[in-house]
Amino acid sequence: MPESVDVNAIARRIIGNVERVIVGKRQQVILSLVSWFCEGHILLEDVPGVAKTMLARALAKSVGCTFKRIQCTPDLLPTDVTGASIFNQKTMEFEFRPGPIFSQLLLADEINRTTPRTQAALLEAMAESRVTVDGVTHQLQPPFLVIATQNPVDHEGTFPLPEAQLDRFLMRFSLGYPTMPEELDMLERLQLGHPLDAIESVVTAEELIACQQTVRRVHVDPKIRQYLTQIVHDTRGHEDLALGGSPRASIALFRTSQAMAAMRGRNYVLPDDVKKIAQPVLAHRLILKPEARLRKVRPEQIVDEIVAEIAVPTLERPAG
Repeated sequence: MPESVDVNAIARRIIGNVERVIVGKRQQVILSLVSWFCEGHILLEDVPGVAKTMLARALAKSVGCTFKRIQCTPDLLPTDVTGASIFNQKTMEFEFRPGPIFSQLLLADEINRTTPRTQAALLEAMAESRVTVDGVTHQLQPPFLVIATQNPVDHEGTFPLPEAQLDRFLMRFSLGYPTMPEELDMLERLQLGHPLDAIESVVTAEELIACQQTVRRVHVDPKIRQYLTQIVHDTRGHEDLALGGSPRASIALFRTSQAMAAMRGRNYVLPDDVKKIAQPVLAHRLILKPEARLRKVRPEQIVDEIVAEIAVPTLERPAG
């Protein structure tokens, strides 16, 4: 069994480095790292100009990973994402030319602007970290992370992500506008040059992979397993929901609570870890009934209500 690493210390190094570029968004940076430590993927849903792309680039630079970006448009083809076999006239053979998905951190910008066929090209890569082109399977280099963005305001000419693909994202969250002091700080930092150009990697890709392996070994008490499963189970019978969380949602809540505990310097999960992560992990997996939509009910409110109603288990601290 590989040796455990100090996830808390590595996370602090990455967060400190990213915060040289992204001002006042510590919670969102933490959620991004939780997702990466769980080998999951992120959907950033927010208006233009709030540093979604900068967050992805800063994370890639902090870990010294290869970074590529796809600007999603209606005419983007699946082969523009995965790559294609090109006929080489010199060798008289077909050669595979890898697409942008062959990177360790991929930014799919405005994913809802491309067609469902191209959106689906990301599915195999997100689920299995591999790509199949012309019957040949290619493994993607770990640690692999997809950060997809979409604008929730502009719906003209978009193709909303189907529920099956939304469920593939480990979590969804927004960055939001900065406060006025944060925006003034941002202007000062940008005056002489972009801070992104100055930051360097503070963690290696191997250290991040070691964090992913350490997170899997974080202890989850049977009471905590019961607690998080109860949260997901209660979404399935909620009066305002047409569709609740799937078993994939239970797995996601289990894994992310492990990562949150490790980032807080513990090798065991507390109920507070589950509470902290429940909303970004579950909200995008829930489908509201039409009448609930008319009443302006939001999935985030339902998750908060369910978490508030379930009794929090009491635990004894594990030995060692």
